[in-house]
Amino acid sequence: MSYVRQLRALVGTRPLILVGAVVIIPDARGAMLMERRRHPPGRWGLPGGLMELGESAEETARREVREETGLTVGALKLEGVYSGPGQYLQAANGDEIHCVTIAYSSRDISGALQTDPSESLGFAWIYPRDHFDNIAGNYRRIVEDYLAG
Repeated sequence: MSYVRQLRALVGTRPLILVGAVVIIPDARGAMLMERRRHPPGRWGLPGGLMELGESAEETARREVREETGLTVGALKLEGVYSGPGQYLQAANGDEIHCVTIAYSSRDISGALQTDPSESLGFAWIYPRDHFDNIAGNYRRIVEDYLAG
């Protein structure tokens, strides 16, 4: 059982502070690999997720990208650490999360893109500025900061 599931078994849907990591994966044309999330439904997000006990932030980023996309991430560049009001989430089941998100970028990617249907509706290489209104709120600042570069 994952760390977060163990916590949730103890505290229910009450607010928790959790650490997560995301990875910005750009291509040579300036598009970015974005995930059509299941939650919130159909909104764009970045591949990533929550840290497990004993993991480093870099390990979390690599594991989550592999689980969600089938891709293997090599070298990571730290882009920023995000917390505060813009990082509050309420899951479809009512779980409340105040997330500290560590954002990385990488062009060091290998493998074949595949979708885990339990977490994602799919992936696409998109230009975030063209879809900004449909990017889930907790990812917007991360994407904006990266594009401002």
